[in-house]
Amino acid sequence: MTTTPRPALTQGSPPPVTPTAVTPTAKPARAVPPRRRRSGPRRSTPLTIAMLAALAYFLLPLCWLVIASTKSTQDLFNTFGLWFSHAPQLLTNVKDTFTQDGGVFVRWLINTAVYAGVSAVGASLLAAAGGYGFSKFRFRGDRFAFNLVVGAVMVPATALAIPTYLLFAKAGLVNTPWAIILPSLVNPFGLYLMRVYAEDAVPESLLEAARIDGAGELRIFFRIVLRLLGPGLVTVLLFTLVATWNNYFLPLIMLNDPNLYPITVGLSSWAAQAQNGGSGASSDMLALVVTGSLISIIPLVVAFLMLQRYWQSGLASGGVKQ
Repeated sequence: MTTTPRPALTQGSPPPVTPTAVTPTAKPARAVPPRRRRSGPRRSTPLTIAMLAALAYFLLPLCWLVIASTKSTQDLFNTFGLWFSHAPQLLTNVKDTFTQDGGVFVRWLINTAVYAGVSAVGASLLAAAGGYGFSKFRFRGDRFAFNLVVGAVMVPATALAIPTYLLFAKAGLVNTPWAIILPSLVNPFGLYLMRVYAEDAVPESLLEAARIDGAGELRIFFRIVLRLLGPGLVTVLLFTLVATWNNYFLPLIMLNDPNLYPITVGLSSWAAQAQNGGSGASSDMLALVVTGSLISIIPLVVAFLMLQRYWQSGLASGGVKQ
């Protein structure tokens, strides 16, 4: 084996160049600027306009009612509707409303509070019991019965007014407070809502533990289940309270005694007097109707402000599966 001798380097001669593989130069990567994160929620102009339109739709009638309650009947027609008159008389209108016809407005207010309060509490308890029964117990025909409840939600209340009147007339309950309270106790939507809420709000393990400890079904319902169904119970209570407080058609056909009227029917009778009264004291009834309408919504506003947190959690909690 022979080896080729390497040439000797002479002084001043350059070193030999060893051939190397030529590699193509890669292009430098293009720098991508980092994306800027938007601080805060995204804004949408169409949604903002729609929200403002909905806000105006709901608040303008309330603003008009507050402003109109400070005016006399003449100022209601002679001044701009969304601004106060030169001589506001809110306190005078409130005083005249409570003293008109011997203070019958106070009687109407008490009647409405009794009808709505008893109906709301009773309907909430019945809906809680029915919803708990449909969600935790299985019996023959349970699905068919629940489908009937869901179908009853689609039936308007006005379609049942005349059959309800005939039924109560046979029972001798017409022109009594029971003619308003008993129909309001049936709330198909409340029962459906409580069934959906009870599916996840009441765990089966807790019920089995209570039964093992010897608790009966009624004791379990009143001592355990009602506490767990509290938010949903308040939701049904608010819905029924508002529906009964604003109910007009049922009391109109059921009641003949003005002392039993709720606020809706009573103010309607005052409005009829204002339209047919002409001049004199009856011509000022329109201002009393407006002021009475403002007074009638104050209890509902207070109820919503006090129970708002329970109402919101009751709407959301039943629809989340854990």
